[in-house]
Amino acid sequence: MDGDDGARTGGPVGLSLSGGVAVIRLDDPARRNALSREMSDAIAAAVDRALDGGARAIVLAAAPPVFCAGGALDALLDRRVPLADMYAGMARLASAPVPTIAAVGGAAIGAGVNLPLACDVVIVSGRARFDPRFLDAGIHPGGGHLWRLAARVGHQGTAAMALCGDVLTGAEAVERGLAWRRVADGELDEAALRLARRAAERPPALVRRAKESLRASLTLDEAEAAAVELRAQRWSVEQPEFHERVRRIRERVSGRAP
Repeated sequence: MDGDDGARTGGPVGLSLSGGVAVIRLDDPARRNALSREMSDAIAAAVDRALDGGARAIVLAAAPPVFCAGGALDALLDRRVPLADMYAGMARLASAPVPTIAAVGGAAIGAGVNLPLACDVVIVSGRARFDPRFLDAGIHPGGGHLWRLAARVGHQGTAAMALCGDVLTGAEAVERGLAWRRVADGELDEAALRLARRAAERPPALVRRAKESLRASLTLDEAEAAAVELRAQRWSVEQPEFHERVRRIRERVSGRAP
């Protein structure tokens, strides 16, 4: 699939892959991109197809106007569908070994907030809104929602949003740490793609190893985290890519020297 500009679809989700960057797009606007079992399974399958096709970075986007309206009520009421299965797509995004960037240009509601929270970087436009209204629907947050939200906005922010129903705009999400950058509405996709392309240009094995180290560091103290980085750094300087890139850097520097 690498180099393929065409879209691949899996039910309510579209997938395209070009230059090592996969774009997974929620594409069920009639149902506000709600997280049905079908939608969740399609997201998980799209992540797998993207990785199998050689994706070195993944962008998660959505057909407007709503990014994701949260869990489909019919699916939540259907006891034949295990609740854990409703989070399959989010879990697959969270476990992806490559950088993941969410482009949020509309409302993310309830379990829909989990999708950008599962990504490494969140880019928003002025239309973005984060509204984790689990409790308004009489259901406890799930899918690691509280843990992931607290990792971004802290205990107080999570209490304000999850317990008290506070809602963040795109600008406020950046201020609070839930999102990384806010851009104009018409620039959202390109801003997310720009980050993804930059990641995809870097040595794939090195990017994956650095993401592994980042994840591991979250549960370690400073000395343990430094030890993880040292092992990875020693590995990296033995790789052919390192020596080749150093050679290119030296050539560029010597070419600019008087």
